Amino acid sequence: MGETDVKYHLGFGPRDLGDSQPQLALLCGAPERTRAMALETVGVRCEKELSTRRGLNSYLVTLGNGRQAIAATSGMGAPSLSIVVNELFSLGIRQMIRVGTCGSLQDDVEVGSLVISRAALCRQGAAADIAPVEYPAAANPFLTLALVEAARELDIPWHLGVTASVDTFYEGQERTLSSANPHLLRHLQGINDEYRHLNILNYEMEAGTLFKMAGVYGFAGACVCAVLADRTSSESVVLARKKAAEDNAIRVALKTAESLDPQFLEPAYLR
Repeated sequence: MGETDVKYHLGFGPRDLGDSQPQLALLCGAPERTRAMALETVGVRCEKELSTRRGLNSYLVTLGNGRQAIAATSGMGAPSLSIVVNELFSLGIRQMIRVGTCGSLQDDVEVGSLVISRAALCRQGAAADIAPVEYPAAANPFLTLALVEAARELDIPWHLGVTASVDTFYEGQERTLSSANPHLLRHLQGINDEYRHLNILNYEMEAGTLFKMAGVYGFAGACVCAVLADRTSSESVVLARKKAAEDNAIRVALKTAESLDPQFLEPAYLR
Protein backbone atom coordinates (compact mmCIF):
# COMPACT_ATOMS: atom_id res chain seq x y z
CA MET A 1 0.00 0.00 0.00
CA GLY A 2 1.41 3.33 -1.02
CA GLU A 3 1.91 6.01 1.58
CA THR A 4 -0.41 8.36 -0.34
CA ASP A 5 -3.29 5.87 0.08
CA VAL A 6 -3.18 6.15 3.85
CA LYS A 7 -5.24 8.93 5.42
CA TYR A 8 -2.94 11.22 7.36
CA HIS A 9 -4.89 11.28 10.62
CA LEU A 10 -6.78 7.99 10.50
CA GLY A 11 -3.69 5.96 9.65
CA PHE A 12 -5.35 3.61 7.17
CA GLY A 13 -6.47 3.64 3.56
CA PRO A 14 -8.81 1.92 1.10
CA ARG A 15 -6.65 -1.17 0.70
CA ASP A 16 -6.99 -1.87 4.43
CA LEU A 17 -10.76 -2.18 4.02
CA GLY A 18 -10.67 -5.08 1.60
CA ASP A 19 -13.06 -5.80 -1.22
CA SER A 20 -16.25 -5.12 0.75
CA GLN A 21 -15.57 -1.37 1.07
CA PRO A 22 -17.84 -0.62 4.07
CA GLN A 23 -20.13 2.39 3.80
CA LEU A 24 -21.11 2.73 7.48
CA ALA A 25 -19.07 4.10 10.38
CA LEU A 26 -19.95 4.11 14.08
CA LEU A 27 -18.17 7.03 15.75
CA CYS A 28 -17.22 7.18 19.41
CA GLY A 29 -15.48 10.10 21.05
CA ALA A 30 -13.47 7.85 23.39
CA PRO A 31 -11.07 5.18 22.09
CA GLU A 32 -12.10 2.93 25.00
CA ARG A 33 -15.72 2.95 23.81
CA THR A 34 -14.64 2.22 20.23
CA ARG A 35 -12.54 -0.68 21.43
CA ALA A 36 -15.38 -2.04 23.55
CA MET A 37 -17.73 -1.90 20.58
CA ALA A 38 -15.32 -3.69 18.27
CA LEU A 39 -13.76 -6.25 20.61
CA GLU A 40 -16.09 -6.78 23.57
CA THR A 41 -19.62 -6.67 22.14
CA VAL A 42 -21.63 -9.82 21.50
CA GLY A 43 -22.55 -10.17 17.83
CA VAL A 44 -19.64 -8.05 16.57
CA ARG A 45 -16.60 -9.69 15.00
CA CYS A 46 -13.46 -7.61 14.73
CA GLU A 47 -11.80 -8.38 11.41
CA LYS A 48 -8.75 -6.21 11.99
CA GLU A 49 -7.38 -3.28 13.89
CA LEU A 50 -7.01 -0.54 11.31
CA SER A 51 -5.03 1.99 13.33
CA THR A 52 -4.36 3.46 16.75
CA ARG A 53 -2.64 6.57 15.40
CA ARG A 54 -3.14 9.69 17.57
CA GLY A 55 -5.44 7.71 19.85
CA LEU A 56 -7.98 7.50 17.00
CA ASN A 57 -8.49 3.76 17.37
CA SER A 58 -10.29 2.29 14.36
CA TYR A 59 -11.43 -1.26 13.61
CA LEU A 60 -12.96 -3.07 10.67
CA VAL A 61 -15.86 -5.10 12.05
CA THR A 62 -18.52 -7.47 10.81
CA LEU A 63 -21.97 -7.04 12.33
CA GLY A 64 -24.48 -9.73 13.19
CA ASN A 65 -26.12 -9.56 9.76
CA GLY A 66 -22.81 -9.94 7.95
CA ARG A 67 -22.53 -6.27 7.05
CA GLN A 68 -19.09 -4.74 7.45
CA ALA A 69 -18.57 -1.37 9.13
CA ILE A 70 -15.85 0.77 10.66
CA ALA A 71 -15.82 1.44 14.38
CA ALA A 72 -13.86 4.68 14.61
CA THR A 73 -12.78 7.11 17.31
CA SER A 74 -13.66 10.72 16.51
CA GLY A 75 -11.93 12.25 19.54
CA MET A 76 -13.14 14.97 21.91
CA GLY A 77 -14.92 17.89 20.29
CA ALA A 78 -15.89 19.08 16.86
CA PRO A 79 -12.43 19.95 15.41
CA SER A 80 -11.23 16.36 15.89
CA LEU A 81 -14.50 14.91 14.63
CA SER A 82 -14.40 17.10 11.51
CA ILE A 83 -11.03 15.63 10.51
CA VAL A 84 -12.12 12.05 11.09
CA VAL A 85 -15.41 12.53 9.23
CA ASN A 86 -13.69 14.19 6.28
CA GLU A 87 -11.24 11.32 5.88
CA LEU A 88 -13.89 8.64 6.38
CA PHE A 89 -16.06 10.25 3.72
CA SER A 90 -13.14 10.22 1.31
CA LEU A 91 -12.87 6.46 1.96
CA GLY A 92 -16.45 5.92 0.81
CA ILE A 93 -18.34 6.07 4.11
CA ARG A 94 -21.88 7.34 3.50
CA GLN A 95 -23.62 6.63 6.84
CA MET A 96 -22.19 7.82 10.14
CA ILE A 97 -23.75 7.31 13.55
CA ARG A 98 -22.25 9.09 16.54
CA VAL A 99 -22.41 6.89 19.66
CA GLY A 100 -21.69 9.35 22.43
CA THR A 101 -22.40 10.59 25.94
CA CYS A 102 -24.17 13.68 27.17
CA GLY A 103 -25.62 15.67 30.05
CA SER A 104 -29.36 16.14 30.47
CA LEU A 105 -30.99 19.58 30.54
CA GLN A 106 -34.55 18.41 31.24
CA ASP A 107 -36.03 16.85 34.39
CA ASP A 108 -37.59 13.93 32.52
CA VAL A 109 -34.36 13.00 30.69
CA GLU A 110 -32.83 10.79 33.35
CA VAL A 111 -29.31 9.49 33.79
CA GLY A 112 -29.04 6.09 32.12
CA SER A 113 -31.49 6.88 29.32
CA LEU A 114 -30.60 7.73 25.72
CA VAL A 115 -31.04 10.92 23.72
CA ILE A 116 -31.48 10.53 19.97
CA SER A 117 -30.86 13.88 18.30
CA ARG A 118 -33.13 15.02 15.50
CA ALA A 119 -31.25 18.32 15.21
CA ALA A 120 -28.68 20.40 17.05
CA LEU A 121 -28.30 23.94 18.24
CA CYS A 122 -24.80 24.27 16.84
CA ARG A 123 -22.48 26.54 18.82
CA GLN A 124 -19.28 25.22 17.30
CA GLY A 125 -16.38 26.91 15.59
CA ALA A 126 -15.54 23.91 13.43
CA ALA A 127 -19.03 23.92 11.94
CA ALA A 128 -18.58 27.55 10.91
CA ASP A 129 -15.80 26.40 8.57
CA ILE A 130 -18.19 23.91 6.96
CA ALA A 131 -21.31 26.02 6.40
CA PRO A 132 -22.84 29.36 7.47
CA VAL A 133 -24.27 29.72 10.96
CA GLU A 134 -27.77 29.72 9.47
CA TYR A 135 -27.25 26.34 7.78
CA PRO A 136 -29.41 23.75 9.59
CA ALA A 137 -27.70 21.14 11.74
CA ALA A 138 -30.26 18.38 11.12
CA ALA A 139 -29.89 14.65 11.47
CA ASN A 140 -30.85 12.31 8.65
CA PRO A 141 -34.52 11.46 9.29
CA PHE A 142 -34.31 7.85 8.06
CA LEU A 143 -31.26 7.02 10.14
CA THR A 144 -32.76 8.81 13.16
CA LEU A 145 -36.03 6.92 12.90
CA ALA A 146 -34.06 3.67 12.70
CA LEU A 147 -32.33 4.57 15.99
CA VAL A 148 -35.73 5.21 17.61
CA GLU A 149 -37.08 1.89 16.38
CA ALA A 150 -34.00 0.06 17.68
CA ALA A 151 -34.34 1.64 21.14
CA ARG A 152 -38.02 0.72 21.21
CA GLU A 153 -37.38 -2.88 20.22
CA LEU A 154 -34.64 -3.21 22.83
CA ASP A 155 -36.88 -1.58 25.46
CA ILE A 156 -34.23 1.00 26.36
CA PRO A 157 -35.50 4.39 27.65
CA TRP A 158 -35.02 7.01 24.95
CA HIS A 159 -35.83 10.62 24.13
CA LEU A 160 -35.97 12.32 20.73
CA GLY A 161 -35.31 16.02 20.38
CA VAL A 162 -32.90 18.89 19.93
CA THR A 163 -29.35 18.72 21.28
CA ALA A 164 -27.04 21.60 22.21
CA SER A 165 -23.64 20.99 20.58
CA VAL A 166 -21.00 23.21 22.13
CA ASP A 167 -17.23 23.43 22.00
CA THR A 168 -16.31 23.33 25.67
CA PHE A 169 -17.13 20.95 28.51
CA TYR A 170 -16.77 23.47 31.32
CA GLU A 171 -17.47 27.10 30.39
CA GLY A 172 -19.69 26.29 27.43
CA GLN A 173 -21.94 24.07 29.54
CA GLU A 174 -22.09 26.55 32.44
CA ARG A 175 -19.96 24.49 34.80
CA THR A 176 -18.59 26.78 37.50
CA LEU A 177 -18.27 24.54 40.56
CA SER A 178 -16.16 21.83 38.92
CA SER A 179 -14.25 24.15 36.56
CA ALA A 180 -10.83 25.68 37.20
CA ASN A 181 -12.40 28.88 35.87
CA PRO A 182 -15.50 29.91 37.85
CA HIS A 183 -15.90 33.15 35.87
CA LEU A 184 -18.22 32.87 32.89
CA LEU A 185 -18.59 35.30 30.04
CA ARG A 186 -21.85 37.21 30.30
CA HIS A 187 -23.49 35.44 27.37
CA LEU A 188 -22.94 32.07 29.11
CA GLN A 189 -24.38 33.09 32.46
CA GLY A 190 -27.79 31.44 32.74
CA ILE A 191 -27.39 29.51 29.48
CA ASN A 192 -28.65 26.26 31.03
CA ASP A 193 -32.00 27.81 31.98
CA GLU A 194 -32.24 29.47 28.58
CA TYR A 195 -31.74 26.16 26.82
CA ARG A 196 -34.24 24.40 29.08
CA HIS A 197 -36.89 26.95 28.07
CA LEU A 198 -36.02 26.24 24.42
CA ASN A 199 -36.83 22.54 25.07
CA ILE A 200 -33.27 21.47 24.38
CA LEU A 201 -32.73 18.00 25.82
CA ASN A 202 -29.00 17.70 26.35
CA TYR A 203 -25.44 18.94 25.97
CA GLU A 204 -22.76 17.21 23.93
CA MET A 205 -19.82 18.33 21.80
CA GLU A 206 -19.89 16.82 18.29
CA ALA A 207 -23.33 16.23 16.76
CA GLY A 208 -23.93 19.71 15.35
CA THR A 209 -20.77 19.62 13.26
CA LEU A 210 -21.48 16.04 12.17
CA PHE A 211 -24.95 17.07 10.99
CA LYS A 212 -23.71 20.11 9.07
CA MET A 213 -20.98 18.07 7.40
CA ALA A 214 -23.57 15.44 6.46
CA GLY A 215 -25.72 18.05 4.74
CA VAL A 216 -22.84 19.67 2.89
CA TYR A 217 -20.94 16.53 1.94
CA GLY A 218 -23.96 14.38 1.14
CA PHE A 219 -24.00 11.53 3.67
CA ALA A 220 -26.45 10.37 6.32
CA GLY A 221 -25.55 11.45 9.84
CA ALA A 222 -27.26 10.58 13.13
CA CYS A 223 -26.49 10.60 16.84
CA VAL A 224 -27.43 8.60 19.93
CA CYS A 225 -26.00 9.59 23.32
CA ALA A 226 -26.06 7.96 26.73
CA VAL A 227 -27.07 10.38 29.47
CA LEU A 228 -24.33 10.41 32.13
CA ALA A 229 -25.06 13.66 33.98
CA ASP A 230 -28.18 15.38 35.26
CA ARG A 231 -27.41 19.03 34.61
CA THR A 232 -30.66 20.15 36.24
CA SER A 233 -29.15 19.33 39.63
CA SER A 234 -25.42 18.64 39.33
CA GLU A 235 -22.27 19.17 37.28
CA SER A 236 -20.97 15.66 37.90
CA VAL A 237 -20.93 12.58 35.71
CA VAL A 238 -22.62 9.63 37.44
CA LEU A 239 -19.78 7.15 37.08
CA ALA A 240 -21.76 4.26 38.59
CA ARG A 241 -24.20 4.39 35.66
CA LYS A 242 -21.64 5.10 32.95
CA LYS A 243 -20.86 1.62 31.58
CA ALA A 244 -24.46 0.39 31.47
CA ALA A 245 -25.62 3.58 29.72
CA GLU A 246 -22.80 3.45 27.17
CA ASP A 247 -23.48 -0.23 26.51
CA ASN A 248 -27.12 0.62 25.77
CA ALA A 249 -26.10 3.32 23.30
CA ILE A 250 -23.81 0.82 21.58
CA ARG A 251 -26.59 -1.80 21.45
CA VAL A 252 -29.00 0.67 19.84
CA ALA A 253 -26.44 1.83 17.29
CA LEU A 254 -25.51 -1.74 16.33
CA LYS A 255 -29.13 -2.86 16.01
CA THR A 256 -29.76 0.17 13.82
CA ALA A 257 -26.77 -0.64 11.64
CA GLU A 258 -27.92 -4.23 11.21
CA SER A 259 -31.48 -3.26 10.25
CA LEU A 260 -30.81 -0.51 7.73
CA ASP A 261 -32.49 -0.90 4.37
CA PRO A 262 -29.89 -0.93 1.54
CA GLN A 263 -31.95 1.71 -0.28
CA PHE A 264 -30.88 4.23 2.37
CA LEU A 265 -27.52 4.37 0.59
CA GLU A 266 -29.13 5.83 -2.51
CA PRO A 267 -28.41 9.56 -3.06
CA ALA A 268 -31.99 10.63 -2.36
CA TYR A 269 -31.71 9.32 1.22
CA LEU A 270 -28.33 10.87 2.01
CA ARG A 271 -29.28 14.56 2.12
